[in-house]
Amino acid sequence: MNKIAHWLNEHLLPCFYKQYFGIDCPGCGMQRAFIYLLKGNISESIQLYPALIPMLLMFFYLALHLMFKFSKGAKILTFMFIFNCSLIIINYIYKIFTHGIY
Repeated sequence: MNKIAHWLNEHLLPCFYKQYFGIDCPGCGMQRAFIYLLKGNISESIQLYPALIPMLLMFFYLALHLMFKFSKGAKILTFMFIFNCSLIIINYIYKIFTHGIY
């Protein structure tokens, strides 16, 4: 895993939103949080981008739902999506007020 994490760390994609507008986007930090998660630094990953783990769980559940067609799968996925979007928005507002993004 460390080789993958090291390779990803060397090949981070630039944030086009930040390049063109000069401010962080709601997704800034996700790549670095994923690298921390691969390295096993779960607390650092959550601090950097709190929505990453719930988002990964949502995609895993989505794959299971597509394969097994759970009876309440769509409702659960809708709830997970709303939860993840809320978490992203709350984290972005928190970053604006605490880190002075603007």
